[in-house]
Amino acid sequence: MEPVRHPDAPAPGELLGAHYDGCFGCGGGQPHGLRLAARAGEGVSLTAEFTVRPAHQGAPGLAHGGVLAAALDEALGSLNWLLGTIAVTGRLETDFISPVPVGATLHLEAEVTAVAGRKIYSTATGRIGGPDGPVAVRAEALFVEVKVDHFIDHGREEEIRAAMNDPVQVRRARAFEVNP
Repeated sequence: MEPVRHPDAPAPGELLGAHYDGCFGCGGGQPHGLRLAARAGEGVSLTAEFTVRPAHQGAPGLAHGGVLAAALDEALGSLNWLLGTIAVTGRLETDFISPVPVGATLHLEAEVTAVAGRKIYSTATGRIGGPDGPVAVRAEALFVEVKVDHFIDHGREEEIRAAMNDPVQVRRARAFEVNP
């Protein structure tokens, strides 16, 4: 089924912001996190970027493959804001095309390709240095829609309490409650 952008989704070009301050992928509360900045695109797509810092390296001077996979996962997961749904990664298949040096900015483009019931299919590409730079990584993912109870049942109580005391998080959680 063709993906449909939620009517209350951020407008194209709008910064999506962090879904949780403590998130390694997009939050500002992690000293070595990616701090991935995502912007809504047309349809059910987005662009995002992050700069590889020394704390992200695996081999000397190069980004760790797990960090690159985390960046792809974060970008792909952020697409769910555009659908107005809560979903978790069910499968992430990553292709590493070329090394990404420390100091490089990785530009990501991601889009939802299909939705089937609770399953959300999406793809992403990461390019070094800009939207027209060389492709370094690609991914295909399957996300599975869940209810907010998934996080309450499986998360740590203190982080859940902190998130639910954040007015931005409460507003977002309530927005999702109205979308079955």
